[in-house]
Amino acid sequence: MTLQRITQLDTALFYWFNQYSTLGNGRVINAIRVISKTGDGHLYLLFGILLFCLDNSHGVLFFYTTLMAYALELPMYLILKRYFKRKRPSARLINFDAHIIPADRFSLPSGHTAAAFLMATIVSSFYPTFSLIAFSWASLVGLSRILLGVHFPSDVVIGAILGAGIASISMRILT
Repeated sequence: MTLQRITQLDTALFYWFNQYSTLGNGRVINAIRVISKTGDGHLYLLFGILLFCLDNSHGVLFFYTTLMAYALELPMYLILKRYFKRKRPSARLINFDAHIIPADRFSLPSGHTAAAFLMATIVSSFYPTFSLIAFSWASLVGLSRILLGVHFPSDVVIGAILGAGIASISMRILT
Protein backbone atom coordinates (compact mmCIF):
# COMPACT_ATOMS: atom_id res chain seq x y z
CA MET A 1 0.00 0.00 0.00
CA THR A 2 1.43 3.37 -0.99
CA LEU A 3 1.75 6.36 1.31
CA GLN A 4 -0.78 8.23 -0.82
CA ARG A 5 -3.32 5.40 -0.41
CA ILE A 6 -2.72 5.30 3.35
CA THR A 7 -3.30 9.07 3.54
CA GLN A 8 -6.55 8.73 1.55
CA LEU A 9 -7.77 5.95 3.83
CA ASP A 10 -6.78 7.92 6.92
CA THR A 11 -8.68 10.98 5.66
CA ALA A 12 -11.76 8.92 4.78
CA LEU A 13 -11.74 7.33 8.25
CA PHE A 14 -11.31 10.76 9.81
CA TYR A 15 -14.40 12.08 8.02
CA TRP A 16 -16.36 8.91 8.88
CA PHE A 17 -15.57 9.25 12.60
CA ASN A 18 -16.03 12.99 12.62
CA GLN A 19 -19.59 12.88 11.33
CA TYR A 20 -20.65 11.65 14.79
CA SER A 21 -19.21 14.58 16.69
CA THR A 22 -21.96 16.95 15.57
CA LEU A 23 -24.89 14.88 16.82
CA GLY A 24 -27.10 15.85 19.75
CA ASN A 25 -27.16 19.66 19.67
CA GLY A 26 -23.74 20.04 21.22
CA ARG A 27 -24.23 17.50 24.01
CA VAL A 28 -22.13 14.88 22.23
CA ILE A 29 -19.25 17.25 21.58
CA ASN A 30 -19.34 18.42 25.21
CA ALA A 31 -19.11 14.80 26.39
CA ILE A 32 -16.23 14.21 23.96
CA ARG A 33 -14.42 17.27 25.35
CA VAL A 34 -14.76 15.88 28.88
CA ILE A 35 -13.34 12.51 27.81
CA SER A 36 -10.45 14.24 26.07
CA LYS A 37 -9.72 16.37 29.15
CA THR A 38 -9.26 13.22 31.25
CA GLY A 39 -6.18 12.63 29.10
CA ASP A 40 -4.67 16.08 29.70
CA GLY A 41 -2.28 14.73 32.34
CA HIS A 42 -3.47 16.19 35.62
CA LEU A 43 -5.31 13.04 36.64
CA TYR A 44 -2.24 10.87 35.99
CA LEU A 45 -0.26 12.63 38.67
CA LEU A 46 -3.18 12.57 41.12
CA PHE A 47 -3.77 8.87 40.43
CA GLY A 48 -0.08 8.06 40.91
CA ILE A 49 0.13 10.00 44.18
CA LEU A 50 -3.02 8.31 45.50
CA LEU A 51 -1.63 4.86 44.74
CA PHE A 52 1.75 5.85 46.18
CA CYS A 53 0.04 6.76 49.45
CA LEU A 54 -2.71 4.14 49.61
CA ASP A 55 -1.33 0.93 48.08
CA ASN A 56 1.39 -0.52 50.30
CA SER A 57 2.06 -3.46 47.99
CA HIS A 58 2.39 -1.84 44.54
CA GLY A 59 1.87 1.91 44.91
CA VAL A 60 5.50 3.02 45.17
CA LEU A 61 6.69 0.86 42.26
CA PHE A 62 3.65 1.90 40.20
CA PHE A 63 4.42 5.56 40.86
CA TYR A 64 8.10 5.31 39.92
CA THR A 65 7.39 3.16 36.87
CA THR A 66 4.83 5.66 35.65
CA LEU A 67 7.12 8.59 36.39
CA MET A 68 9.95 6.98 34.44
CA ALA A 69 7.63 6.10 31.57
CA TYR A 70 6.37 9.67 31.21
CA ALA A 71 9.93 10.97 31.46
CA LEU A 72 10.77 8.78 28.45
CA GLU A 73 7.51 9.27 26.54
CA LEU A 74 7.36 13.06 26.57
CA PRO A 75 10.71 13.71 24.84
CA MET A 76 10.06 10.89 22.35
CA TYR A 77 6.64 12.38 21.57
CA LEU A 78 8.17 15.83 21.02
CA ILE A 79 10.94 14.44 18.81
CA LEU A 80 8.41 12.56 16.65
CA LYS A 81 6.15 15.63 16.35
CA ARG A 82 9.06 17.75 15.18
CA TYR A 83 10.36 15.07 12.85
CA PHE A 84 7.09 14.28 11.06
CA LYS A 85 5.58 17.79 11.17
CA ARG A 86 2.24 16.40 10.02
CA LYS A 87 -0.33 19.15 9.84
CA ARG A 88 -3.50 18.78 11.85
CA PRO A 89 -6.78 18.06 10.04
CA SER A 90 -7.96 21.68 10.19
CA ALA A 91 -4.75 22.76 8.43
CA ARG A 92 -4.86 19.99 5.81
CA LEU A 93 -8.55 19.69 4.99
CA ILE A 94 -10.59 22.27 3.14
CA ASN A 95 -13.55 23.78 5.03
CA PHE A 96 -12.89 21.84 8.21
CA ASP A 97 -12.65 23.39 11.67
CA ALA A 98 -11.72 21.47 14.78
CA HIS A 99 -13.98 21.60 17.83
CA ILE A 100 -11.07 22.72 20.03
CA ILE A 101 -7.84 24.64 19.57
CA PRO A 102 -4.92 22.22 19.83
CA ALA A 103 -1.81 23.05 21.85
CA ASP A 104 0.48 22.88 18.82
CA ARG A 105 0.46 22.73 15.01
CA PHE A 106 1.38 19.11 14.42
CA SER A 107 -0.67 15.96 14.85
CA LEU A 108 1.58 12.89 14.62
CA PRO A 109 1.59 11.24 17.13
CA SER A 110 -1.34 11.98 19.40
CA GLY A 111 0.15 12.89 22.77
CA HIS A 112 -3.13 12.43 24.62
CA THR A 113 -3.43 8.93 23.22
CA ALA A 114 0.21 8.09 23.95
CA ALA A 115 -0.16 9.18 27.57
CA ALA A 116 -3.49 7.36 28.00
CA PHE A 117 -2.16 4.08 26.59
CA LEU A 118 0.98 4.44 28.66
CA MET A 119 -1.17 4.71 31.80
CA ALA A 120 -3.51 1.91 30.70
CA THR A 121 -0.60 -0.43 30.03
CA ILE A 122 0.97 0.19 33.42
CA VAL A 123 -2.36 -0.01 35.25
CA SER A 124 -3.15 -3.31 33.57
CA SER A 125 0.24 -4.70 34.54
CA PHE A 126 0.01 -3.72 38.21
CA TYR A 127 -3.77 -4.10 38.58
CA PRO A 128 -4.93 -6.66 35.97
CA THR A 129 -8.57 -6.61 37.11
CA PHE A 130 -8.76 -3.02 35.83
CA SER A 131 -7.33 -3.79 32.37
CA LEU A 132 -10.65 -3.59 30.52
CA ILE A 133 -11.56 -0.29 32.16
CA ALA A 134 -8.08 1.17 31.59
CA PHE A 135 -7.85 0.24 27.92
CA SER A 136 -11.48 1.21 27.24
CA TRP A 137 -10.79 4.63 28.74
CA ALA A 138 -7.53 5.01 26.77
CA SER A 139 -9.36 4.07 23.56
CA LEU A 140 -12.04 6.67 24.30
CA VAL A 141 -9.37 9.32 24.83
CA GLY A 142 -7.87 8.46 21.45
CA LEU A 143 -11.27 8.44 19.76
CA SER A 144 -12.11 11.78 21.36
CA ARG A 145 -9.09 13.35 19.69
CA ILE A 146 -10.37 12.25 16.28
CA LEU A 147 -13.92 13.38 17.04
CA LEU A 148 -12.68 16.76 18.21
CA GLY A 149 -11.01 17.11 14.83
CA VAL A 150 -7.41 17.50 16.00
CA HIS A 151 -6.01 14.10 14.95
CA PHE A 152 -6.26 11.65 12.11
CA PRO A 153 -6.86 7.99 13.04
CA SER A 154 -3.25 7.04 12.26
CA ASP A 155 -2.03 9.73 14.70
CA VAL A 156 -4.02 7.98 17.40
CA VAL A 157 -2.79 4.50 16.44
CA ILE A 158 0.84 5.66 16.48
CA GLY A 159 0.22 7.41 19.81
CA ALA A 160 -1.20 4.21 21.30
CA ILE A 161 1.80 2.20 20.10
CA LEU A 162 4.20 4.82 21.46
CA GLY A 163 2.53 4.93 24.87
CA ALA A 164 2.20 1.16 25.29
CA GLY A 165 5.76 0.63 24.04
CA ILE A 166 7.32 3.15 26.41
CA ALA A 167 5.28 1.72 29.29
CA SER A 168 6.53 -1.78 28.47
CA ILE A 169 10.15 -0.60 28.36
CA SER A 170 9.77 1.20 31.70
CA MET A 171 8.22 -1.84 33.34
CA ARG A 172 11.06 -4.07 32.10
CA ILE A 173 13.60 -1.71 33.57
CA LEU A 174 11.94 -1.22 36.96
CA THR A 175 10.05 -4.44 37.65
